Amino acid sequence: MTSCIGHSFHVLSNGRIGLRPTALSPLPRLQGGPMRRSPPIARVVKRNAAAKDTVIPAPAFGVQLGLLGLAGTSAYFDNYILAGLLGILGTFLIFQTTRLKFCFRPDGLEVVLGESDDVAGNAFVGGDSAWKYDTFTNWEFWWPGFPVLVYFKETQTKPEGQIHFFPIIFNGKELYDVMVERCGTTQNSGPK
Repeated sequence: MTSCIGHSFHVLSNGRIGLRPTALSPLPRLQGGPMRRSPPIARVVKRNAAAKDTVIPAPAFGVQLGLLGLAGTSAYFDNYILAGLLGILGTFLIFQTTRLKFCFRPDGLEVVLGESDDVAGNAFVGGDSAWKYDTFTNWEFWWPGFPVLVYFKETQTKPEGQIHFFPIIFNGKELYDVMVERCGTTQNSGPK
């Protein structure tokens, strides 16, 4: 499956995978008129949630390219250890962006590995990387103005709560909108 800038993957209720435009996806010009944009992501997410479709946010490479840029800058200033660490992290996140999908199913969030629908195993606490929305006790974007990490806490893995962090390797605005729709609002403000 390939990604297309301005689109996100969706598994429709009939089981087919398709692309749907996001707010960044321009529609074709109509008879020389001005360029029109697709509806805001929030409307697309609400329509998807109402239809009980699976939403898969589109991949994004901003954080990864930023890390590689910092690695290059560090190498330019002869800080090769930092350049190596940032380069490895940036390359690893690019690799993960091409492999992982976050599938917001009608009843829960699943981390899916590769092109298949196989749920990825959780290497840290064991079991599958799949959680029901009603077990989420809190979730946040760090740093809302420039989201880099997502944090959430759920009670499905452990009754006292299990904390999860993951880098934002997807379209941040789309990811935020679908999380608000499916998981509820955050304790703090969202991306600005």
